[in-house]
This record gives sequence, C-alpha cells and structure tokens, in this order.
Amino acid sequence: MDQNQHLDKTAEAQSSENKKTRHCNGLKMFLAALALSFIAKALGAVVMKSSIIHIERRFEISSSLVGFIDGSFEIGNLLVIVFVSYFGSKLHRPKLIGIGCFIMGIGGVLTALPHFFMGYYRYSKEINIDSSENSTSTLSTCLSNQIVSHNRTSPEIVGKGCVKESGSYMWMYVFMGNMLRGIGETPIVPLGLSYMDDFAKEGYSSLYLGILNAIAMIGPIIGFTLGSLFSKMYVDIGSVDLSTVRITPNDSRWVGAWWLNFLVSGLFSIISSIPFFFLPQTPNKPQKERKASLSLPVLETNDGKSQTANLTSRGKNITKNVTGFFRSFKSILTNPLYVVFVLLTVLQISSYIGGFTYVFKYVEQEYGQPSSKTNVLLGIVTLPIFASGMFLGGYIIKKFKLNPIGIAKFSFFTAVMSLFFYLLYFFILCENKSVAGLTMTYDGNNPVTSHRDVPLSYCNSDCNCDESQWEPVCGNNGITYISPCLAGCKSSSGNKKSIVFHNCSCLEVTGLQNRNYSAHLGECPRSDACITKFYFFVAIQVLNLFFSALGGTSYFMLMVKIVQPELKSLALGFHSMVIRALGGILAPIYFGALIDTTCMKWSSNSCGTRGSCRIYNSTLFSKVYLGLSSVLRVSSLVLYIILIYAMKKKFQEKDTNASENGSVMDEANLESLNNNKHFVPSAGADSETHY
Repeated sequence: MDQNQHLDKTAEAQSSENKKTRHCNGLKMFLAALALSFIAKALGAVVMKSSIIHIERRFEISSSLVGFIDGSFEIGNLLVIVFVSYFGSKLHRPKLIGIGCFIMGIGGVLTALPHFFMGYYRYSKEINIDSSENSTSTLSTCLSNQIVSHNRTSPEIVGKGCVKESGSYMWMYVFMGNMLRGIGETPIVPLGLSYMDDFAKEGYSSLYLGILNAIAMIGPIIGFTLGSLFSKMYVDIGSVDLSTVRITPNDSRWVGAWWLNFLVSGLFSIISSIPFFFLPQTPNKPQKERKASLSLPVLETNDGKSQTANLTSRGKNITKNVTGFFRSFKSILTNPLYVVFVLLTVLQISSYIGGFTYVFKYVEQEYGQPSSKTNVLLGIVTLPIFASGMFLGGYIIKKFKLNPIGIAKFSFFTAVMSLFFYLLYFFILCENKSVAGLTMTYDGNNPVTSHRDVPLSYCNSDCNCDESQWEPVCGNNGITYISPCLAGCKSSSGNKKSIVFHNCSCLEVTGLQNRNYSAHLGECPRSDACITKFYFFVAIQVLNLFFSALGGTSYFMLMVKIVQPELKSLALGFHSMVIRALGGILAPIYFGALIDTTCMKWSSNSCGTRGSCRIYNSTLFSKVYLGLSSVLRVSSLVLYIILIYAMKKKFQEKDTNASENGSVMDEANLESLNNNKHFVPSAGADSETHY
C-alpha cells in the first residue's frame, strides 16, 4: 500500500514537473515568435518613415498630405484596437496575432503596387525620359530662351498632359496599404503583452518587455540599412536608361526606389505570421490536448435540447461580455491617474512621432545630407544605443524593484534628460541657404525680406525665363540659382550630370574678378562648418534617443500599475488608440502643415497645380520643427509633475486607511481577549488533555 502511494506521488511529481517544463517551453516559443513579429512591426514603421520624402516627391504632394498618408496606419489601427484588446484576450491570442501579421504583410505589398502602374517619373517639366536626346538640349539658357518662349506648351497639350498625370492619385493605394498595415499590427502589442504578463513568472514581465523591445530594434536597423541602399537607387531602376538621368541623390527632386522597401517588409511580415498558427492558446496545454478537450462536450451532446441550451448560454455570454466591456471602459475613464498618464504620453509621443516623420527632410534641408546617409547614421549608430536604453530601463525597474511612484519618477527623469539634449539642437543650426531669387536678389548682392515675387535683375531681365522652372545650378560664387536662365548663363558644355554653364551674367556682379563666370548643375553644397555641425547633431541624437529609450519600458509598466489587474489589457488598448488618434494621425499632419509654410519654391505639374516643395527656408524650417516638438515635451513634463503628486497623495491615503484599519482590528482583538480571558485556562486544559 505504502509502495503504491509512493509510486502515485512520484508520478504526480513527474507530471507536475512535465507541466512546468511544457509551460516554460510554450512561453519561450511564444516569446520567440512575438520577438519576430516585433521586428516585422518595427521594420514596417521605419520603412514608411524613411520612404516619406520619396513618396512626397513621386506623387507630387505636400508634406501635410504625406503626413495624412502616414497617419492612415493609425486610422486602420483605430478601427479595431479597442475590440481586439477586449475580446481578443478571450479568444486564441497567438492565432489572432498571426492573422494580424499576415494582413500587415499584405498591406506592405499593396503599398508598393502603384509603382508598377504609374508612368516614368518626370523630375522636370522639360525632360522626356523616353527620349534618347542629349539631356542638355532641354535645359534653357539665356540665349536659347527666346526660342523656348515661342514653343511653350499650349493649353490643349497641358490638358492632355494633365490626364496622363492622373496617376498621381494613386497615392490612395499607398494610403489603403498603410491602413491595412495598421489593422494587421493591432493585435501584436495588446494581446502579446497581456499573454506574456499572464503566463510569465512574477517580476519577469518588465525584463521580458525590455528584451522584446531591444530585439525589436533589429527591425529599424534592417529598415534603415535597406532605406539607405534603396534611396540611392533611382525610382525607375530597371525600366529606364540610368545614363540619361541627370539628377543625383543630393538633388531635391531625386526619388529613390521606395517601393522595394515595402516589398521586402511586406514579405517579412507574412513570414513572421507563420509560427503563431502552431502555438496553443495557453502555454501549459498542447494544441492536441486543447482540441480534444474542446471536442468532448460536442461528443457528449446527444439531443437537441443540449445544443439549444448551449446556444442560449452563448448568447447570454455575448451580452454579458458587451455589458462588461462598457462597465470596464467606464472604470478606466474615471481613473484620474490613468487619464493624466494618457494625456502626458499623448504630448510626449506626438513629439516623437512628428519629429521622426520629418527627420530625413530636416537633415536634408538643414545640413544638406541626402536621406541615404541619414538612414545609415540613424540605423547603424543611434539604434544600438536606443536598444541598449530599452533593455537597461527594464532591468533597472526589476533590479531596484521600483514601486509605481518610483517608476513615475524614473520616467520623469529620463524625459527631462531627453528634453535637455533635444534643446541643444538649437545651438548647432546652419545659416540659411543662399539662393538668388529666394533669399537674396538675383545679382547676389543683397538679401531679401520675402521669397515671394522677387524682382528680376538687369542681369537676367532680358532672358525671358520661365520663373516656375526648377533646374538649380551652383555658381562659382557659392550662390544657388533657380535655373541656368535666371543665372544669365549664355552657353553650356558637357552632358548628363557633368553639365557646366558659362558666361553667366548674374555672376559677374557679385565681385568675382579674373574668373570664369560659370555654374554647374545642382544646388551648392553646404559649407564644411555646417557639415561638422551635422556630426554634432548625430552625437546629440544618440544621447537624446538613449534617455528616451531608457524611459520607454516604464510607460507600459506604469500603465498596468495604475489600473486594476483585470483591466490592464483594455487600458493598454485604449491608450494605444488615443496615442494613434491624437499622435499617430494628427502629429504628422500638423507638423507637415507647419513645415509647408516654410517652403520657398513649389513644383508644379502639367495641370498647373502645386506639387511638392523643392526648397525650404532652412532657418525657419528648423525653428518650426524643433520648436513645436520642444513645446510638446515641456507640456508633458508639467503633467508628469501632476501625476507624481497625485500618485503620492493616493498611496499615502491608502497607507493611512490601512494603518487605521489595522489599529481598529488590534483594539477589537484586544477587547475580545479581555472579555473572554476566563475561557483560556479551560481551553488550555482541554488542549493538554487532548494532547
């Protein structure tokens, strides 16, 4: 008998040990698959941000409109986020995440499709991509412009060209593809984090979250590397003779092979969805056992009454779930700590989203660096530091076992340090670009107060130039001119990218002596001092991103600490919804709208409508871009102080109530002992007798 009991205990111990091992392995497999989906999600986000500048130019749209396209990701997410967060936790979470990754991949592929249906990219109104003529013949100089003026496009031809360029409305496919990506990305974070928190050991959630966020940085590294590679490739690579393309990646009209980015990220997302379809609903129960347990009630149902009862029960459960949803929703909205936290993160993350959306444009306009170089530096240099900050933030919270107030203080400290380094950007700005006809007079001697309607000079007033044209040339006096004609150039030599224009009359009045008054194709490069400031910008960016990442993990941990445990999934989902609505959708739009106000020269298509911006007032651009982000960050710090104060007050009240309840109970117990002390000896006697 004893031997049988011993065998039963041994079997139970082995079974328990097997369950623990199975649980551990199941959770590890889920975390590995979740890490892959985090990489795919981050890759898609970076691909979109790094391609924005090319999408804007390819479809001839403004920064505010391309910001709206960027926000379509969040619009798609908003359509399903709350319901996925609430009802998804009651369903098969791994499979829902897998379906989301697959949809996210389809969205990436759809975003790239317009490239295959549009015509060749026309970076100039006068260029003919299909022509094999020497490209210099299409560039009008001062002498040849009289002929050009007699051969300008008639309104009828303009109308026909307008019909041909209706392909520019194909940005709607980019919008819809990006929206699909948003719908697919929805279940990854709320369901993935709630699943991890439900089945991870106590105290390990913050560590796992830090590891996941650190691994996710592989996605941006890949994205920035691919972005750098593809942005160097011409958009119509494989379709046109690249020797006929006279612009370079440094030109403000250059469009890289943006569509390749989305094809790669889309396919990677589809691949990342596969593991989730083979994972069980809970890590401690294999898929076969789960299916068997689900099929048993069906086998035991022998009559129609049982089936009717099951359907009635399901209907009641659905009604109960809906009622519970609205009750839970009301609970988090009436939580003042949660509401303040949501508001401050909206301001802070709006600053991050708006800044990151236009960082490539900012670097290009302020420091004259192409997006390919910015991609490399942001991906290779700054992102490993960002990943280290994410991991270190989770480790610090776990190591020092910070309570909710400690987590809030830690997050506030990281936000202050990030703002400090961000403000240093104002001290490393370059001078405004010298552009004749926009920032100074055409003779290059005097600055102008406004770039609008700058009068022609005597050096080019007789050339009959097309002032809407944008074919920038750099004079050997260091000044950029809008076109060879407006520079007063009489002749040209060379071909393709090495065209040089000679006898430029507007260069003669800038004080040059004993030199040839010539200009070469393209804008004038930034000075060496400005390029040096760019490397200071990268160094400060590293420190700024490190402290931003250091507090990144604390966002999620703080959020789940200030709501009831059963509401954490809904709280995460609603927080994500608000961030996407007020940050992800609106921030790129109002950042882009303000940036558009700093544009000095717009392109125009054959319809005569405004296209994308060719050149900005770099000084005003920097003040708008950096200033708006700084205001948002400072406002969030004010709310941080309010949050910490409110948390201290609430927890002090809890401690006071707990101590009062404890003292009341002690007094009650003491009174009970005094009233019943005559029972103690008999109790003791009874105990001794029993013993």
